[in-house]
Amino acid sequence: MTEEIEPSRIDETPFIEGTANAKSRYGRFNLAVIGGTGVGKSSLINAVFGRNLAKVGKGLPVTRGVQYYSDDSLGIWDIEGFEIGSTVPPAEQLRGHLAEIARHPKNQQISVVWYCVKSNDDRLTPADVAMIGELSRAGLPVILVLTKVDWSKNPITGQRGVSKSVEEFVDWLDNPVDENGQPIAIGYERVILTSTSDKHGKGKGHGLGELVAETLTLSPEDEKDAFRIAQRLNLPWKRELARPIISAAAAAAAGAAAVPLPVADAVTLAPIQLGMMARISVIYDIEMKTALSTSALANLGAQLAGRALASSLIKLIPGAGSVINAGVAAALTGATGEGWLRLCEQVHTGKIDLDQMNEAWGDYVPGFLDVIRKMATQRLGK
Repeated sequence: MTEEIEPSRIDETPFIEGTANAKSRYGRFNLAVIGGTGVGKSSLINAVFGRNLAKVGKGLPVTRGVQYYSDDSLGIWDIEGFEIGSTVPPAEQLRGHLAEIARHPKNQQISVVWYCVKSNDDRLTPADVAMIGELSRAGLPVILVLTKVDWSKNPITGQRGVSKSVEEFVDWLDNPVDENGQPIAIGYERVILTSTSDKHGKGKGHGLGELVAETLTLSPEDEKDAFRIAQRLNLPWKRELARPIISAAAAAAAGAAAVPLPVADAVTLAPIQLGMMARISVIYDIEMKTALSTSALANLGAQLAGRALASSLIKLIPGAGSVINAGVAAALTGATGEGWLRLCEQVHTGKIDLDQMNEAWGDYVPGFLDVIRKMATQRLGK
């Protein structure tokens, strides 16, 4: 039988503070996405970040042709392509936009640029070349993203490939020349072909994983983790960030139980576990405080304390008596972290709705065997 713990004995402050600290530590990743109307910028952002561009936090009109959208983990500078009919040269037009952006706070400055061009455009215009050159001179890493690429299946080989015109476009980009056949320099780092859906308008698209990997490579070192959190396509990156947090929390729980805790005081482990949960939630870009009430967080912490589970465990540990020792505390916390990580992934990938998270936790809370396995792993690791 599960032993009840009064929710009032659980303070949700560690969760709130853990969330704030994690957000402050990881910061915000700022991406500039440049391209004309209809190039597919919104679809690309939605596919990679799971955000509708028009609904990414709050939109801030900066100047004509420039809009800034942001939330805690992601900032998007939406910059229109060259304004046809304008008397201002494209490079000068973009230079003005970049100067305006430079006046904004440090946490809004551009890290990487996606310069988007439709794959059926055949080649870059002089305006495109001028604007990419301006970005390069400003020291910004540019990925040239060819959008709306149609990968069709070869009826003979069965392999998927792009059209002849797209192949020729890519060949030209590898060795660009002007209308007179003279070589020209274009300041992008790499060309990546993308599609946000298959030819039937379904599926996860093509080239997005490559785009995400190249964006991470070009990101400043101190902003790589922010990008890992903002993007939604690469779950292993998020696990790599989460697992050290679980290990640190397990070590802290072991420290708290260095002087063995009476089972009745197992609730004292809850703050450590709540802080761990909060940090993992931030990594998976889940705003838990909006989904769970204070009482729900408290009840969750009471479950995490695992007093009933600990009572069962210590009966198997010779000489433990009625206390939780460091090994049990670390194993319980580690197993809890792994269960929470799995639940966050289910919410992150849309398999569980955010508002169902509290109910779903019962399916992920660590069981007796989970903790035994964690204890065995800890012993083997020594």
